[in-house]
Amino acid sequence: MKRFFTNRIRIVLVTAVLLAVVLAVVSSLTGMKLPQMVVQGVLTPLRSGVSKLSDRSQQLYDYIFRYESLLAENQALKEELAAIEDEARDAYATKQENERLRAALDLVNANEDYKLVDAYIISTSSADWSNTFTINRGSNVGITEGMCAITAYGELVGLVSEVGVNYAVVKSVLDSSLEISATIAASGHSGMVQGGYASGLDGLLRMNYLPSSATIRNHDQVVTTGSTVYPRNLVLGHVVDAGFDDTGVAKYALLQPAVDVRSLEQVFIVTEYNAG
Repeated sequence: MKRFFTNRIRIVLVTAVLLAVVLAVVSSLTGMKLPQMVVQGVLTPLRSGVSKLSDRSQQLYDYIFRYESLLAENQALKEELAAIEDEARDAYATKQENERLRAALDLVNANEDYKLVDAYIISTSSADWSNTFTINRGSNVGITEGMCAITAYGELVGLVSEVGVNYAVVKSVLDSSLEISATIAASGHSGMVQGGYASGLDGLLRMNYLPSSATIRNHDQVVTTGSTVYPRNLVLGHVVDAGFDDTGVAKYALLQPAVDVRSLEQVFIVTEYNAG
């Protein structure tokens, strides 16, 4: 046991001597004193670690800054895109309105006896057998009950049924309470048109009281016959089917309305025309 401790002491002493020699040689070569070498040896790894930590912190800061910049840029681009889309919608709406007004002008030029008041649809109402909408014009611009509403392209939309100072309610052609004298343009056969609600044909018109001998073809255009209520040759729709009524004596025709009332934005009220 004593010999074992003696060996360990010898190893420690030899190691210490060798370390002292190495330190002396390094000190001689570098000109650094022993305390400086010890401090340098301790601080060098610490400096390296701090430097790496500083680099990591800078990288993290740069990433966060770039991320925030990208978020701000993304938000700005979204707002710019939304503004462009709004401008495009406004431009399209203006274009559509201009086209309708030009068409209405052409309609008036072709029918010099027409006087029209333009109006926008502000609400709609649909129930069993009934279909109406409200416009933003009323008695203050000369609209009265019994005037008809048309599109800029001469398509019949409905009949004014109620009037306020600055609004009016219009029964659309789909309303089954309206009966409109009409003619198949190609053949000249006449009948009465009303909304298809009464016969369970939602969205269609039905032309009744056609002669049993009438030749009815799909796509035939149906127009108003003309009366004190409806000007002549307003387009009601086009034939999509036909058959005999329950009596077997007269024929009927089913019509696709010339205009989709549900998609309308603007109508024109015929305040005056020559009923001739």
